[in-house]
Amino acid sequence: MNIRKRKVAIIGSGNIGTDLMIKILRNSKYLEIAVMVGIDPKSDGLARAERMGVETTHDGVEGLSRLSAFQEIDFVFDATSANAHIKNDAFLRKLKPTIRLIDLTPAAIGPYCIPVVNLQENLNAQNVNMVTCGGQATIPIVAAISRVAKVHYAEIVASIASKSAGPGTRANIDEFTETTSKAIEVIGGAQKGKAIIVMNPAEPPLIMRDTVYVLSEIADQTKVEESIQSMVKSVQTYVPGYRLKQQVQFDVIFEDKPLNIPGLGKISGLKTSVFLEVEGAAHYLPAYAGNLDIMTSAALATAESMAQSLENL
Repeated sequence: MNIRKRKVAIIGSGNIGTDLMIKILRNSKYLEIAVMVGIDPKSDGLARAERMGVETTHDGVEGLSRLSAFQEIDFVFDATSANAHIKNDAFLRKLKPTIRLIDLTPAAIGPYCIPVVNLQENLNAQNVNMVTCGGQATIPIVAAISRVAKVHYAEIVASIASKSAGPGTRANIDEFTETTSKAIEVIGGAQKGKAIIVMNPAEPPLIMRDTVYVLSEIADQTKVEESIQSMVKSVQTYVPGYRLKQQVQFDVIFEDKPLNIPGLGKISGLKTSVFLEVEGAAHYLPAYAGNLDIMTSAALATAESMAQSLENL
């Protein structure tokens, strides 16, 4: 069976955009990279794209719109910044209303998308938001617990190597915490969510680590752990370096010693602690940059599923 590859463009020639380009060139059965878009003509991403036979422009989305290839593009990945994505979406939507945007910034114009949790609900969305690296790593765990018990509160701490945090990440810290916290509630199913990001300056750089604390109703701990293990295996289908760092831990919070959760008051129940590690595939980025790898892998999985759904129409 001949599969029609859908043509895509990537906006943003930095680390995320370049890694995504290489992933598409190496592995994708459903997507073909047509254009790499940047604003710095001297960027390594644009130079690599040219060497790999990919058409480029350093004039941003305006430059993309002037290329003959633009009319054939079905998907655009935006790996710029939250503010830039808002402008890019508005600009492209006027020129080609049917174009699909995969947003790798925290702008969150479209619905949040975590592939293993809610991709099927968003296959027809014109703009999907990939939340954040911390969200992609931790929200599946919150959702896994939500399948077993009502989640009152979920708090995640994403620790990444400083060297893996580019200017886009650093410029979007506030958007990171806001978008991730909201997505923990909307997708993860928590009544209240909180997100923290830590940039670790250690040398040599450390692999991305994530900690998830969930306070839920009392539930069968075996069923909770089984749900978490199942979810980890699902994420590993597109992020092989995603794994539990140690065994899931449980604590029962009794009514006589409840936790005081801001916005919720005093809550008792089952506290589940999950410790994760995300190792990157090292296609372009170092293996320690699992935070960037999980974003590009999730975005690729999302676009490929959308492309498959178009084939089935």
